[in-house]
Amino acid sequence: MTFSKTILAAGTALSLLTACGGSESTETSSAQKTVEKPVVTPAPSSDASAPATPVAVPTGPAEEFAALPEPYKSADYKAGRRTFKLCQSCHTLGAGGQNLVGPNLYGVFGREIGGVEGFEYSKAVEEANFVWTPEKLDEWLVSPRNFLPGNKMSFAGVRKEKDRLAVIAYIMAETGYETPTQ
Repeated sequence: MTFSKTILAAGTALSLLTACGGSESTETSSAQKTVEKPVVTPAPSSDASAPATPVAVPTGPAEEFAALPEPYKSADYKAGRRTFKLCQSCHTLGAGGQNLVGPNLYGVFGREIGGVEGFEYSKAVEEANFVWTPEKLDEWLVSPRNFLPGNKMSFAGVRKEKDRLAVIAYIMAETGYETPTQ
């Protein structure tokens, strides 16, 4: 391949990645920054079907998390769903869902560690003795390797506390979590 074709191919790939949101970097160069346009409310029109004011965007807790206890009730649903994408190549959430590289997580809260029938766990998990709670999952997700050395999970962890709370809330909402009665 010639040098100019290589440069063209690299530029095209970069453009596609940028257009698809391929970079997760929060930093932007001065060339990438965009100028926000002022919001203009349209003048009232004679068309009764057109709204005169912009639609309000909810800023409170996510409706999907309304039944959850704090701090999960106040978590960001979209952030939880987005963070779970890191997990979905190994775990499913639905009732009766299949085990992948990791076990199905439906009903995980209140279940003994290593309690999914038919899933082959590591010796470390088989020898562990605790029940999954949102708090225990939070400890696990910081760094699974450090939390339970010898487990087979090759996931580095979720570093940011707000992302862990959001993904735990998402898992709670998607797996039939019920607040324990005391």
